[in-house]
Amino acid sequence: MDNVPTKTPFICRECGHLDTLPPQQQPQQSCPICKTARVLQHPELHDLTIAHVDCDAFYASIEKRDNPRLIHSPVIVGGGQDGNIRRGVVAAACYIARIYGVRSAMPIAAALKLCPDAVVIPPRMDKYRDDGYAIRAMMTALTPMVEPLSIDEAFLDLGGTAALHGASPVQCLIGLTKRIEDELGLAVSVGLAGNKSMAKIASDMDKPRGFHIIGVAEAEKKLAPLPVSILYGAGTKLTKRLGGLGIHTCGDLARANLKTLMVEAGSIAPILQQRARGIDTRKVVPNGAAKSISAETTFDQDTESLEELLSWLLVLAEKISAKMKSGHIAGRRVVLKLKTHDHKTITRSVTLTAPTQMSDTIFNAGRQLLERAVKDGRYWRLIGIGTDQLEEDSRADPLDLGDPDKSRRQSLEAAVDSLRAKHGAEAVIKGRRLNINQTSKK
Repeated sequence: MDNVPTKTPFICRECGHLDTLPPQQQPQQSCPICKTARVLQHPELHDLTIAHVDCDAFYASIEKRDNPRLIHSPVIVGGGQDGNIRRGVVAAACYIARIYGVRSAMPIAAALKLCPDAVVIPPRMDKYRDDGYAIRAMMTALTPMVEPLSIDEAFLDLGGTAALHGASPVQCLIGLTKRIEDELGLAVSVGLAGNKSMAKIASDMDKPRGFHIIGVAEAEKKLAPLPVSILYGAGTKLTKRLGGLGIHTCGDLARANLKTLMVEAGSIAPILQQRARGIDTRKVVPNGAAKSISAETTFDQDTESLEELLSWLLVLAEKISAKMKSGHIAGRRVVLKLKTHDHKTITRSVTLTAPTQMSDTIFNAGRQLLERAVKDGRYWRLIGIGTDQLEEDSRADPLDLGDPDKSRRQSLEAAVDSLRAKHGAEAVIKGRRLNINQTSKK
C-alpha cells in the first residue's frame, strides 16, 4: 500500500475550485469550472505554511491605478525636489520601464536615457503608506504571524489557518490576493514554501501577479542550478569571492567543503550552505521592529556649501526625531550619508553614550561627522542622516552631569514639539532652516 501513487491536489486561483488529479495524469492546464489557466498544482499544496507576499512594482502600480491613462506607459516614480525630474534616483519602475533596463536606485537621468518615453512621477509617500497599511491589515486578519520587511512585502506563517479559518494556507493566500486586487486595485506575487528563504525565492519566480510553490521535498533540487546570489546573506562581494573558488551555483555551494567556505565566508558559511540545500530555520517574527530610521534628500543642484548641508541636516534630524518619538523608540548610533556629484556614497557613524530621540543630539552628532567629511571641497548631490541600534525609549536621553545645558535643550525641544503638534510642522522654523529658502532663491 505504501507504494501506491497518491493523487496530486490542485486549486484554481480564479474561482477557488479544489480537486485532485489521478496518478500519472498530465498537469492540469485549466480549471474545469471557470476555464481559466490560473491553476496551482503541487503534491504539498495544502501542507506548506510559510509565505512571502510582495506587491508588484508597488509605487508605480499605485500611480497607474490612480491614473488609468498611464496603464500602457512606462512609469518611473522618483525625481528630485520641487518636481525636478532629472535629479534624484528611481524609487520604483513599472514592468514596462524595466524592460528597457530601468531599475530602482538608478539616477533618473540615466533611466531616461534608457527609456526616454517614460513618465516620471514624484513620489507620494503618504499614499503609498496608506495602501501598504491597508494590505498589512488584510494580512493580519488572516494570521497574527506577519513579519513586515518593508511597506510592500512581508513573511506570513499560516500554520494555524486551518483551525482559524477552516481553510488551508494556500486557500487563504488566494483569498488574500483577490481581496487586495478587488479592494485596492493592486497586484501581489506570492511564494509558498516550507521556510522563509524558499518562500522569498519562490515569490520572485513568477512575477507579476504570480503564485509559485516550492515544496520541502524538491527545494534542494530546485536551488541547485540557481546562482549563489539568490540566497539571503550572499552579497555581491561574497558571491565574487566564492566564484573565485569555482562556486557559482547553489548546487556548488551545497557540495563545497565547509572548512574552505569558512575561510572565505566566515561564520555565515554553514548557514549559507544550509540555505543552498533548501534549509532555513528562521521563524516568522511578527511585528518586527525597524532596524533603523533614516531620512535623506537629493539636491536640485550639487552643492559645496557647508551651510546648506547643515541646514538640510537639521531638517532631516527633526524628521527622524519625530518618527522615533511617535514610535517610542531611540537610537544609540547616528549614521551620516553623503553622495558626491559622481554618485559615490560615503557613510560615517558615531555611537552615542546613551540612546537618543532628540533632534538636537542627532543634529550635533551628524554635524561633527559632516564637518570632517566635507573638508576636501567636493560637490555633493545628496545628504542623509539616520539612527540605528534602536531600542525602546525608556532609557533615552538621560541627564548628563557633563552637559548641564541638556535639560534646558530637552525642555525647549519638548515645547517646539508641542507647538508643532497643535499648529503643524511649520509652526516653528529654526533659524538655520531659513538658509534653505535663501539658497533656493538664489
